[in-house]
Amino acid sequence: MSFVVGWVRGRLRAMPSALLYLGIGAVSSVVSVLALVGLLLVAAACLVGVGLPLMPEAVRVVRPLIRFDRRRAADFLGVEVAEPYQPMDGDWRRQWATLVRDPANRRDLGWLVLHAVTGIFVGTIAVALPFAAVAQAVRPWFWQALPERSVEGLGFVVDSWGLAAVGSIAALPFLWLGLQAPVVARWQARIAAALLGPAKGIVLADRVAALTATRAAALDAHGAELRRIERDLHDGAQARIAAVIMQLGVADQLRQRDPNAADELVRKAQDTATAALAELRDVVRSVYPPVLSDRGLASAISALAARSPIPCTVDLGSGAHRPGPADQGTESTPGFPRRPAAVEAAAYFVIAEALTNATKHSRAEHVSVSLGGSADMLTVEIADDGVGDARDIEGGGLAGIRRRAEALDGRMLLSSPAGGPTVVRVELPCGL
Repeated sequence: MSFVVGWVRGRLRAMPSALLYLGIGAVSSVVSVLALVGLLLVAAACLVGVGLPLMPEAVRVVRPLIRFDRRRAADFLGVEVAEPYQPMDGDWRRQWATLVRDPANRRDLGWLVLHAVTGIFVGTIAVALPFAAVAQAVRPWFWQALPERSVEGLGFVVDSWGLAAVGSIAALPFLWLGLQAPVVARWQARIAAALLGPAKGIVLADRVAALTATRAAALDAHGAELRRIERDLHDGAQARIAAVIMQLGVADQLRQRDPNAADELVRKAQDTATAALAELRDVVRSVYPPVLSDRGLASAISALAARSPIPCTVDLGSGAHRPGPADQGTESTPGFPRRPAAVEAAAYFVIAEALTNATKHSRAEHVSVSLGGSADMLTVEIADDGVGDARDIEGGGLAGIRRRAEALDGRMLLSSPAGGPTVVRVELPCGL
């Protein structure tokens, strides 16, 4: 008995959203009929050649209805249903080729036909059944209040209290059918999502293409980074170390003849070795900042913000603060979880590049850095109050940020209207 009560209670809770979905579906079904009629008229005109240039535009006119049904299904199911269309550009001949080649158009047409035939009936019946059940349960009890002292319904006449009870019991089938509305709505939404979303093979192909592109970009970036490191070592530390070796060799030769000159060369060699060590530390810091492994991302970003020429505040999820010199030696922020090393390094360099861009181009008076997300996703947001109008162009700093995010299967979102503000948001998956 408790199972039946729980089942009915669950269905009753789901009824409002299901009836709303099916009711709106009935209206969109009528619009689908009109859309099909319009497409048929254009298709008929294509037989004589007049409608050929019009068909791509007719498809564009119908797509908002398709997009509406796709969004309704996605919202009802609580999933994301992507638009699967290939870009339709060029002259009408190229657009026709895209229409014929793109399977999404055939799937849209299949949905329009199915929804036009079934949607209005399913929606009307689903909305009417609960009212019919209530009417059948209540109406027989008014038999004595009517002038004819009887109520007719479902093939028999109610003229006694016993028949009134039987008439009320007859409402149970209507009630049971009405409680199936959530199931019917879910079926309709799943069919819509299956037809209006991308096919599985296309999703996989797009995914493979995206991963191939990001992998190639990551390899290019890795190669460029190796060449930079080699150049920095060759032109900097290696040259200084070679100078140290030469200075020490000359000092060894002068040690007996001119001790003072030998001591001066040793001091110069020591200064050169100190500079070489500093350059080596800079190279190591550009590969993976030691502060990341020692104190974590939170402290590393606080230290980075403290060195920013533009006043910068950092929000680590527990309130913003303005970093100072003391932040460079603090431990990792309590409660801020550690992430995979590759993710922390990417977030660090993303923020470093964004702060560099803001310093060079934004003319901003303030920058804010925010870290957030969940255990599976780290989000980084850098905002400035500068002049805006930032662009993601190939070879620029923003393109480097985007490639670094895409290499980890993440993404970069840029908002930079003319006049500002500029907001760079980077999402980095942590499931490595």
